[in-house]
Amino acid sequence: MAQTASRRKAKVAIREQWCKGCGICVAFCPLKVLGLSEENKAYVNQDACNGCRLCERLCPDFAIDIGEEDDAKPQAASGPGK
Repeated sequence: MAQTASRRKAKVAIREQWCKGCGICVAFCPLKVLGLSEENKAYVNQDACNGCRLCERLCPDFAIDIGEEDDAKPQAASGPGK
């Protein structure tokens, strides 16, 4: 019996101001969907990402956040003065 792999739709958010361009996320991505731009900042091919979170766990600068595609909906502002 053949099994089909279910693909999770993930929303990868890269904080460019936090990314130092070390390339750890690029090196360890099992699907090779991450790369480094000419400005030495990480970027991602969103459609190819399976949401394994390996890049998020290995980023030493905490510049990568991964959420489910449904989590990408804008949320109302909260907190003091909002």
